Amino acid sequence: MIPRIIFFFSSLILLLTACNENRLDIDASKTNINISFINLDSLLVNTPRNIIPANFEKYATSSEGVLAYQLGHCLGIGGFKDSGSLDRIELFRKDPYIFRLENKIASTFSSKHRLQSEIIDGFKHLKFHLPKANIPGQIYYINSLFVSNVYCTQSEIGVGLDRYLGPNSSVIKELPTQEFFQWMKESMRKEYLVRDVISEWISTNIVNDVNGVFAEKMIRWGKIIYFTEAALPNLDKHLLFRYTKNGYDWAEHNEASIWKYIVNEELLFSKNERDHANFLNEGPFTVGLPEKSPDRLGIYLGWRIVHDFMEKNEEITLSNLISLPYNTILQSYEIEE
Repeated sequence: MIPRIIFFFSSLILLLTACNENRLDIDASKTNINISFINLDSLLVNTPRNIIPANFEKYATSSEGVLAYQLGHCLGIGGFKDSGSLDRIELFRKDPYIFRLENKIASTFSSKHRLQSEIIDGFKHLKFHLPKANIPGQIYYINSLFVSNVYCTQSEIGVGLDRYLGPNSSVIKELPTQEFFQWMKESMRKEYLVRDVISEWISTNIVNDVNGVFAEKMIRWGKIIYFTEAALPNLDKHLLFRYTKNGYDWAEHNEASIWKYIVNEELLFSKNERDHANFLNEGPFTVGLPEKSPDRLGIYLGWRIVHDFMEKNEEITLSNLISLPYNTILQSYEIEE
């Protein structure tokens, strides 16, 4: 009799353990990836003028590369081989605000060891779950002059360190309010950096863009956040969405109301770009919902729908999820109102 009781309780413990297991929290330490980190911003600021062309040549991988993006799109300098461009680099370096900005970047990110370790660990987790996924070979630190957080090509990532200095930084406070609203400055936080690197890579290189109805775009973003969660399983949930803790709590407590609003307003199959923007784009809050709501609640709800689907279908791998049709995922979603 006793052996049977022992067997029963052993089986029960295994069952409960399996039920509580987080399929995303795995050991990826043995997954091999190779990512190099280059501080392009430091090279731009500290390289003597006469050796800039030679020093930059090895980083000019293509016209679409990160170096070209920083010099051309972000700083408006252009190339780096002609004397005109070199003159513009000199003007950039001598600007008083740029001088203060560069000093703030250097002091805020004086040590990048932990940051790089977290990024590498994130991509190891992503590679574990998606063995065939493309992983970046180089990650460049740049000064985007507040143009963008993260820029991705098919092999490179550029991280605008200027966008992660914190809203209380003096150089952030100096930004003109007519161009940089307070909610924009509030989002310039260092704790979002690793999440942004992983999420933007997934958005650019793993989950294809779509040009369909709102529900399709919502589910696409749900996949992106779910894969980001898989890469960073121990990241606080509010950071997955670039939310404050209060913002995430509001979304979590009002999930049923958000869903009801979208259904009642017949937004699921809307092709109206304004409807899409209201629920997917950054802003002070989600248009159509209370002003105390966080922004991009369509992305939050998309993640909840994908998360719910994956919990109900354990046989579906993350590799399968990439190309799974949005309507297959959507139809399994249920929530008590």
